[in-house]
Amino acid sequence: GSAERSGVQLRDAATPEEFTRRIGEFAKKLPKSEWILGGSWDHELWAGAPLPQREWIDKVTPDNPVFVSRYDGHMALANSVALRLAGITRESKDPRGGTIVRDAKGEPTGVLKDAAMEPVFAVIPTPTVEQRMRAIRAGLAEAQRLGVTGFHDMSPPLDLRAFQKLAAQGEMTARVYFATPLEQWEAPARAGILAGFGNEWVRTGALKGYADGSLGSTTAWFFEAYDDAPETSGLPASMMFPEGNMQKMALGADGAGLQLVVHAIGDKAIRYMLDVFAEVEKEDGPADRRLRIEHAQHIHPDDMARFGKQKVIASMQPYHAIDDGRWAAKRIGAKRCETTYAFRSLLDAGAPLAFGSDWPVAPLSPWWGMYAAVTRRTLDGKNPGGWVPAQKITLEEAIHAYTMGA
Repeated sequence: GSAERSGVQLRDAATPEEFTRRIGEFAKKLPKSEWILGGSWDHELWAGAPLPQREWIDKVTPDNPVFVSRYDGHMALANSVALRLAGITRESKDPRGGTIVRDAKGEPTGVLKDAAMEPVFAVIPTPTVEQRMRAIRAGLAEAQRLGVTGFHDMSPPLDLRAFQKLAAQGEMTARVYFATPLEQWEAPARAGILAGFGNEWVRTGALKGYADGSLGSTTAWFFEAYDDAPETSGLPASMMFPEGNMQKMALGADGAGLQLVVHAIGDKAIRYMLDVFAEVEKEDGPADRRLRIEHAQHIHPDDMARFGKQKVIASMQPYHAIDDGRWAAKRIGAKRCETTYAFRSLLDAGAPLAFGSDWPVAPLSPWWGMYAAVTRRTLDGKNPGGWVPAQKITLEEAIHAYTMGA
């Protein structure tokens, strides 16, 4: 979130032309070969909601590789320079858990979804610890401005080193609980780290995993196909391959005393993770695990009660309801939306509810999140009484989810 503030800003680029213009203006300020990152674009703002294409930006970025992400982080646009550096061509095959979007001739358009983004990430220069510290300082200042005193960060391990250095220098102004990638669970396990290890400023021992993608990218994993993309029902995340890999990692990590924090958005991904968590408890016995499903956005009605019964934490970001609510019904229809961002139903089922921001996907401000949970008024002003109003909660319940719940 902190680093993205220094990249190109595309969140409110309301037309493809504005999208292209901003990237071109940004490129003029950079030396040749320097990467253009950031973005947070939203194609739903554009008439007809077309996905961007590398041809839009190739002409204004002939000397700079570009990789700008959609605001949900589950797809991004690469220009031709970046595709060449990553070795992505017409002959490249879709990886498991990812999609290379192609035109009618089979050529990559530049849009890469989920696991298909990894070859580009692999060739982007890794920031130094000092560069990370500079970025984190900007994020801490923003958190302090908004009254945020604690946050959970899902980042690569080098960021943990940056946080520790800042803490040693007395520069931390908020407490961080740091989650490292689930697929790397054996490293903290070998080191003997348990969930919550650390001091009052920096703690670790959580592991962030992925079960699927996002609704906006049509990669969230559902039982039924998308209404506006009937050829797909989404994608299970690449880390779930081969079959049983997620369960194997979850059992190993839990047995080592680490906390599982897994992203699941579509109803099939959520059920899959509830099943995995049930297997973990069956195998390892009762414990204070605080198993978490991140986002828990589109829950199948049959699974609502399981959150309360299994005491799985629904770690949610209510701002998404007033953002995605502008177009979610187009993706999955009105019926499936009834249990979308189901704050009321989860509380009634006895589920532990924790609220956060998902920054930079959504604003860092908890005030926007509480507004969203209580009113559910979508950002386009078309739902003054609230989108799916049956899922509203009270202000007191929203404050509890942001404080005691989190």
